[in-house]
Amino acid sequence: MKIDLTETTSSKINQALVSARRAIGTPAIGMVLTLVVVTDEENAYDALKSAGDASREHPSRIIAVIKRVSRSPRARRDARLDAEVRVGSDAGTGETVVLRLHGELANHAQSVVLPLLLPDAPVVVWWPEGAPADPAKDPLGALAQRRITDTYSAELPLDELAVRAATYSPGDTDLAWTRITPWRSMLAAALDQQPAEVVGATVEGESDNPSCELLAMWLADRLGVPVERTLSGGPGLTAVRMETKNGVIVLDRADGSLATLSMQNQPDRAVALKRRDTAELLAEELRRLDPDNTYASAVKFGVDRLHAGGEVKAAPVASAEEKANRAAEAKAPAAKKAPAKKAASK
Repeated sequence: MKIDLTETTSSKINQALVSARRAIGTPAIGMVLTLVVVTDEENAYDALKSAGDASREHPSRIIAVIKRVSRSPRARRDARLDAEVRVGSDAGTGETVVLRLHGELANHAQSVVLPLLLPDAPVVVWWPEGAPADPAKDPLGALAQRRITDTYSAELPLDELAVRAATYSPGDTDLAWTRITPWRSMLAAALDQQPAEVVGATVEGESDNPSCELLAMWLADRLGVPVERTLSGGPGLTAVRMETKNGVIVLDRADGSLATLSMQNQPDRAVALKRRDTAELLAEELRRLDPDNTYASAVKFGVDRLHAGGEVKAAPVASAEEKANRAAEAKAPAAKKAPAKKAASK
């Protein structure tokens, strides 16, 4: 069910929500949070679709805030609020309110959103693109317990990572970090199976990919070892190599879907590491609303500090023969080396 409201108010929008629920026979509210999506007309469709798909796991009231750019001085002086209310099958498992703010009202979005928040429920704000420099101090971000950005959508992703580190506040997170959750889980599990001191690591992936940088910073921060960042043709992350005193651990994903895990004295294993869509990433972030201290520590490690040992090196896309050699090296007995300086504990 859809209801269009022009030149409306927050009070009338709330009344429309109540009337719509009664009309479809669900007067009770069974939602667990409010998700505020701050976007523009160009990206609104994709953002709302992802939010709606994520709401199937987390029933929520989705409030899309679209600030309309006024072209003339007179239009910029006029404040107007248009809204679209969606409930039932048109809104996933919750409710959706699309707000279009015109004129001066676009600078006071929080005054429109505040009366529409679910009472006594957490608030999450998501910027699919164009996130503010300091999300926690943004008027809409200040309403939320959790603030989600995406450095991958920035024009200069690595510079954006530095901004995220400088302005981090508890509750901030980024979808570039969420994208590497399966990689972090797989690498941690590999070290559990083959416990050994890690003396170095290499992360291979696309240029200017914030997820690759975050994974490298996470390894350097948690293991206390030098991490080399090399470039490949992608897609995304393509390989991680950890040098340990007992041999080499290689996690190689060349096609963006299926990866191969190679370790000493163990057969190669195929593991699923597909590139997930935005709805899956968003659903994962909505599972936890407490501060992510691991992300905070990794992003604050800093890209400059990661690359302090030298320039990022370009690596050609590995051939099938090179991949076979990598796997053979990972399973071969460890070569005798001079004792390495003990790394910091994880």
